Amino acid sequence: MQIDIPCNGLDRFRQALTDLGISGPDRMLLAISGGPDSLALLLLAHRACPGQVAAATVDHQLRRESAQEAEFVGGLCCNIDVPHSILRPAQPISGNIQSSARRARYALLDQAADDQTCTFIATAHHGDDQLETMLMRLARGSGVDGMAAIRAKNGRIVRPMLGFTKAELEEICAAAGVEPVRDPSNDNPEFDRVAMRQWIAQATHPFQFERTNRTASALADAADALSWMTAVLAAERTTQVDSAITCDANALPRELQRRLLLHCIAQLEPALHPKGEAVDRLLVELDAGKTAMIGNILCKGGTRWTLTPAPPRRDGGIK
Repeated sequence: MQIDIPCNGLDRFRQALTDLGISGPDRMLLAISGGPDSLALLLLAHRACPGQVAAATVDHQLRRESAQEAEFVGGLCCNIDVPHSILRPAQPISGNIQSSARRARYALLDQAADDQTCTFIATAHHGDDQLETMLMRLARGSGVDGMAAIRAKNGRIVRPMLGFTKAELEEICAAAGVEPVRDPSNDNPEFDRVAMRQWIAQATHPFQFERTNRTASALADAADALSWMTAVLAAERTTQVDSAITCDANALPRELQRRLLLHCIAQLEPALHPKGEAVDRLLVELDAGKTAMIGNILCKGGTRWTLTPAPPRRDGGIK
């Protein structure tokens, strides 16, 4: 099957792979849902990296049509000689549907990449997604890490489509004569991202995805620098004896104090991921020399902080 791709788009895609440090021998697993974004990724990667890509479709089994859509992707991959697998969660998706589905999806893709001996997992996030994410994070009051938004590379996850718009990806599918599937949940304004997408489409605004990508990249660099500094300070200023951690965060900038506190919390209770407001309140208490709780951790303030597991309650529970 011959796939026609506009030359400019193919050149930009190849440059994006180079910028991500992906070379010829590196195999990529493509996360393909059947929508226009991921189908454009499949078409571009197939042309740019022949023989070096495999594809996987995650069927979350949340919609009646999902199995048929996964089979559709499998048929297209067969036509262009790209190995394809359909992945399904072992347990039904429950709780917060979007968050649970995302965790299940990346776990399945990670295992499939290992099975296919793929170095990288490529997703089809694009420039419009980046703008939506940054504005959503801004609306939520996110800090530096959150405002870094969608990273072009995060471990083995790569996103070579951030330099493309949604419209361009639709055009790539149309030029190839491929009709994408349409997920009705992408038009449901009950989801935060859909509501933001609809607002952007209706509003007159000055945002441009190229500038958004530059801002996100700069914030990602800043977040990496802060993480590096936190690791250095943790080695110098924290001490752990058994299950007690002491930390000297005195005179440090507020953001580094905050990150050191999060580091100590993670050492004692890795599953605890406190929200920003809770961490800010705890910092105020510690600065005032008070004792406070977060999760199952007892935190004592002063010039040096002490964090320990909370003592058992008299009834055997955890305070």
